[in-house]
Amino acid sequence: MPSLPFWLTKPLNGLQDLGLLALRLWVAQEFVQAGTLKLAGGLQAPEWFAMLHFPWPVAWLPTQVNWVVAGGGEVLFGCCLALGLLSRLSALALLFITYVAVYSVHFDLGWAGWNQIDTDAGQGFKVPLMLSIMLFAILTQGGGQYAADHLPHWWRHHRSPALST
Repeated sequence: MPSLPFWLTKPLNGLQDLGLLALRLWVAQEFVQAGTLKLAGGLQAPEWFAMLHFPWPVAWLPTQVNWVVAGGGEVLFGCCLALGLLSRLSALALLFITYVAVYSVHFDLGWAGWNQIDTDAGQGFKVPLMLSIMLFAILTQGGGQYAADHLPHWWRHHRSPALST
């Protein structure tokens, strides 16, 4: 496969980090919205949630704790992901929350969901699978240079020599 011309390589390298920023922001807003929706209904788990079967080790937790941890985790780790703070850890935590959701809710509903996301027919595992693939990209690539995780690297590289003595 031919490589890119030298003059095009450097500008495209910067776009890689813009892509990670866009990916982080998109995934983050999805999880923050889902968590906020859960918690807006109160800390009491709805009846449908209490009837679910959860995977180990989440199955050991009381239903109310699962509800609050799921909603709170989506908001907390979604916000961290948006900021690029602990990007890989946040992606891993959200992957686990997604795994629990797919195991407990979405898998039995099948592959539906691409063109019916806002309906009951759109509750299958296709959308969580897409979010998982996006989270996996962040987990393996990190948050990019436009992430709070990158600030220590930026600071070391850009600080004044007078400050380092």
